[in-house]
Amino acid sequence: MQGGVMTKGKKLLLVEDEKHLAKGLAFNLEKEGYQVTIVEDGESALNRYGTDDFEMMILDLMLPGMGGLEVARKIRETDYRFPILMLTAKSTEEDRTEGLEAGADDYLTKPFHLPELLLRVKGILRRKQWYQQVSQKNDVYEFGDMWIDFQTGKARGQDGEFYLTSKEIMIMNLLIANQGKPVSREELLEKVWGYAPDTETRTVDNFIARLRKHFEKKPQKPQFIQTVREKGYQFDVEG
Repeated sequence: MQGGVMTKGKKLLLVEDEKHLAKGLAFNLEKEGYQVTIVEDGESALNRYGTDDFEMMILDLMLPGMGGLEVARKIRETDYRFPILMLTAKSTEEDRTEGLEAGADDYLTKPFHLPELLLRVKGILRRKQWYQQVSQKNDVYEFGDMWIDFQTGKARGQDGEFYLTSKEIMIMNLLIANQGKPVSREELLEKVWGYAPDTETRTVDNFIARLRKHFEKKPQKPQFIQTVREKGYQFDVEG
């Protein structure tokens, strides 16, 4: 697979303390046209993140010193748009959810197939331009006593004000734009993450669960972000 215009020269920050794995990933990412910087611990990741114009971070969960979860949380304190793909050897649903709640845009469980990693990276970067267009077209959307500011990423949910990640904003924008109509899981995968519709991942379900925690009084019985059996998810203010 050729790097092409989409990937050529884009800077990636790879945070991985397993030297052999880091070198192998960097080699293959560079073959795709990316520029890759490797760091081996969380503190170095935060230092480098703030000193260069990186397009995204590939972040291992288990790091010496400051772990990947803390790195993601610290980045999200000041930057809700910067893409983070988390790598984890932990495969339980709780571990994945914890990584996403810390601010990761997506995750891969080790061991993973290289083509899958390249697909995730390419998809995340492809969505950045779409997101910028989305944020320019929308201002503040209000529903109930809550709201979302698509320009700043700030929102008011059930527990007060907070910041959504860029992927959360993309999902809410897509659901709200199709208000009253179901949006399939496959369409969400394709438009928000840039994956082929037949890609197997529970990322969508985890993000929907996160958004329900933000905006639903009873996440198990959602009023706004509803599940439509065999069709997908639907946003409905009439609920």
